[in-house]
Amino acid sequence: MCGIAGIFHLETAKPVDPDRLRKMTDSLSHRGPDGSGLWTAAGVGLGHRRLSIIDLEGGAQPMLTADKAQVLSFNGEIYNFLEVRAELERLGHQFQTDSDSEVILYAWRQWGVDCLERLNGMFAFALYDQRSRQLFLARDRLGVKPLFYAPVSDGSILFASELKGLLANPLLRREPSLRAVDDYLAFGYVPDHRSLLKGVKKLAAGHYLLLEQGKPEPDPVQYWDMDFSQRHRASAGALEEELVELLKQAVGSRMIADVPLGAFLSGGVDSSAVVALMAENSRRPVKTCSIGFDQQSLDETGYARQVAERFRTEHSQRTVAADDFGLIDTLADHFDEPFADASALPTFRVCELARETVTVALSGDGADEAMAGYRRHVFHHAEERVRGLLPQSFRGPAFGWLGSVYPKADWAPRPFRAKSTLLSLARTGAEGYAEAVGVTTPAGRDRIYSDAMQRDLGGYRAEQRIIDLMEKAPARNGLDQAQYADMKMWLPGDILTKVDRTSMAVGLEAREPLLDYRLMEFAAKLPTSLRVRRGQGKYLLKKSMEQYLPDDILYRPKMGFVTPIAQWFRGPLADSARDIASGGNLARTGWFDSKALRKVAEDHIAGRSDNSRLLWQLLMLDKSLSRLFGL
Repeated sequence: MCGIAGIFHLETAKPVDPDRLRKMTDSLSHRGPDGSGLWTAAGVGLGHRRLSIIDLEGGAQPMLTADKAQVLSFNGEIYNFLEVRAELERLGHQFQTDSDSEVILYAWRQWGVDCLERLNGMFAFALYDQRSRQLFLARDRLGVKPLFYAPVSDGSILFASELKGLLANPLLRREPSLRAVDDYLAFGYVPDHRSLLKGVKKLAAGHYLLLEQGKPEPDPVQYWDMDFSQRHRASAGALEEELVELLKQAVGSRMIADVPLGAFLSGGVDSSAVVALMAENSRRPVKTCSIGFDQQSLDETGYARQVAERFRTEHSQRTVAADDFGLIDTLADHFDEPFADASALPTFRVCELARETVTVALSGDGADEAMAGYRRHVFHHAEERVRGLLPQSFRGPAFGWLGSVYPKADWAPRPFRAKSTLLSLARTGAEGYAEAVGVTTPAGRDRIYSDAMQRDLGGYRAEQRIIDLMEKAPARNGLDQAQYADMKMWLPGDILTKVDRTSMAVGLEAREPLLDYRLMEFAAKLPTSLRVRRGQGKYLLKKSMEQYLPDDILYRPKMGFVTPIAQWFRGPLADSARDIASGGNLARTGWFDSKALRKVAEDHIAGRSDNSRLLWQLLMLDKSLSRLFGL
């Protein structure tokens, strides 16, 4: 895993300042502690920070072809590089190294942009062709690896693996995007179609950008997309066998490394499945690690130990305090943009633990998105059945009225918390799901925005992006639409951003076998009944793993990393909650109603309501504003 950065002059081939390029590259040193490199030519400069994984001696970058016609700066891994290399050798290409980086160079030379169709991996790379004067920027299908870019005042395009790489260049404008603020408060992260800095862009997952000197900046081109519109015709038994084979291939291909390799193990279905298949594929004990909490209700390490003992792994475990909020500033530094998924704290800790013994760790991320594993998928599927029985003309007025009068009861057991369900049923499926995946509702945001902020937003609502994705999705039903939207928004914006930043912060490469695109394409074609059955998601995955894992691992309630932020804001972070409204950066922006923010804080501290998620969002936004704008 690595960090890349660069400068490309679109209009004229002006010289690139090596010092500016070096500062951009050095800002990413945590992503690549093993080495660095710069390459410049007329109008272009590429920088690279290296974390050595494959071909430790011969994989230095930026890498040039033997005739120096093409040069590459690459972040990621190509898992099928040996097969692609063999095909290129049959076509007459000769290789000087054993690295996957060199395979990308000659794949471009042979197939141009179509080389992306042959690459199975996680990647973001910049490839400059001196013959055509083109810069080829590309990002992997699911968006595992990030790539930021921005045009600046001297006519050049800056690009980097993280926003801090762009921030290291003095030409980058630092003007906030109010729509990105609304997106962030709606979802808890800044999605890939937006950046908190106006003018900064993120290359979307499954897209490439082909820049050419002397021509204007083009729009990115999509080269891959998920398709939920088709269905498998095979029997359930045959599909189960095919799924197991795909899982084995995905895990096996991600175990290739010239450095120590292991796995995260939470004791949940997904990470346990990965560890089971790793153990089957390895002659040596698999190295696994897990994080536990000193509050028993949050701790899953007993399940992790059970899996570790079953497969005789070399297991390491660490218990952290539930009040481990000392990482807040560290996380704000590494994420750059505000990021309010509090599970980033334990994720950082498990990456720290893994890095003590391995350089590469496999994770179980991706199965929930691919196979409808979230509770919201199950609820949405059930709601869609009701919508199919009753017309919108009836549901809108009837359920809307019931939802308005039903009391809000966040404290009550789930069966009695019907208000949100009733309000959701009053809307279309896309409208209901858009709010279900959110953190703060439009009404909730309106209550804390200042009049000026509401006026400047001009009626913009972040949820419309989810609605548009669902309504235009290549899908057959509402569950398909919800999963498609999650893969476009939630997966790259939250899950993969969290894993990338926390793992790279400690120089660890995280690999996600369950995000193998062949596995994702297979899952998208599964009949609904093989995804959701009897009120549970991921049905076929769990069924296929019965030969490897016990029922108390496969069918126990989903937990995930949970952090007790509600208690924090009534205890050690109570003063921070109050500062948000009175003396913090947010108060100086003019975006918020200070009186409303004080009420949010005091109501939570007094126990009148649970505003912890909103307070956490506001705290992380406050931290980011300080770093991005010096407020």
